[in-house]
Amino acid sequence: MVTIGDVASAAGVSRSTASYALSGKRTISPEVRAKVLLAVESLGYTPNAGARALATSQTRVLALLGQFLPDEFAPAMLQYILGVTNRARELGYDTLLVSEDDGAAALKRISDSRMVDGFVLLNVAEHDTRLPLLRSAPQPGALVGLPGSPDGLDVFDLDFDATGSFMVDTLHDLGHRELILVSQPEHVVERGGAYVWRLRDGAKRRADELGVRIHTFFGSSSQPQIGADLHRFLDAHPDATGLLLNNEAAAAALPSVLVARGMTSPEDLSVIGRYSDDFARTFSLPFSAVDSAAEELGRRAVEQLVHRIEGGHAATPAHLELIAPVLDDRGSIAAPRP
Repeated sequence: MVTIGDVASAAGVSRSTASYALSGKRTISPEVRAKVLLAVESLGYTPNAGARALATSQTRVLALLGQFLPDEFAPAMLQYILGVTNRARELGYDTLLVSEDDGAAALKRISDSRMVDGFVLLNVAEHDTRLPLLRSAPQPGALVGLPGSPDGLDVFDLDFDATGSFMVDTLHDLGHRELILVSQPEHVVERGGAYVWRLRDGAKRRADELGVRIHTFFGSSSQPQIGADLHRFLDAHPDATGLLLNNEAAAAALPSVLVARGMTSPEDLSVIGRYSDDFARTFSLPFSAVDSAAEELGRRAVEQLVHRIEGGHAATPAHLELIAPVLDDRGSIAAPRP
């Protein structure tokens, strides 16, 4: 097994210098650091995690707390996880994925054991039971998802309120005056999924300002019910010329629903969804959509968390960042027919 002594010999420096070059505990010249890193790469050296933790009080591990909920699209969650794990690896950190139901108990257990340097929280609810524990934990944390009270926390999310407004603006500018919005099931809101009502409220407020009629519905998260829901919504409002989707199951079901109704998009119905580009590719969806920015949110959360870990827990004020909506135009929006 390659040791730090082997690295030092290959780099032509002392053992302590090699150690400092890797840990960053002391200032080492760029030339010496480059020699040490070249030796690490050529020898395939991997620091011993236990010894490193004892020497530096750091584990170089981040805990990723999330859940795979049965009524949410699992691959969509994987996009957030990839954003976190890939960026963590680039910054020299491993990731411990924790998906147990009792996230508060898991956070406390892991925090008390000092087995990680920080936390990234997914599936953030409006009144998330993990947040009081995170605020009192010795390790810092970052959230992907906006809670009801983000004070003192580093938070990253898509701006869902602006997304709803943006969807309405986009279709209004093309001449649409009656829209349907299909959201996630109502129980998602009841368990704290504030992104559902944030997008809905943003859309309704902007529609009211512009004089656009908008009919809002909760849709099922699974087939075949969501297909029946879409038929029911379209039957109830046959004059609607635009459809907004904040429901991945609805987006996946819509192509077959349109075929069954003898409709095409955008000729008969302009459609804007809210989901990731990967989701669109997985289901070959032809609908324009606001990208969920899952991987980008995960990356930004990790970067802020590592900044806190390496720069001191209270080095900077809490950071709240909401990403503005960006439309992936796949050709499903156009002016309504006369």
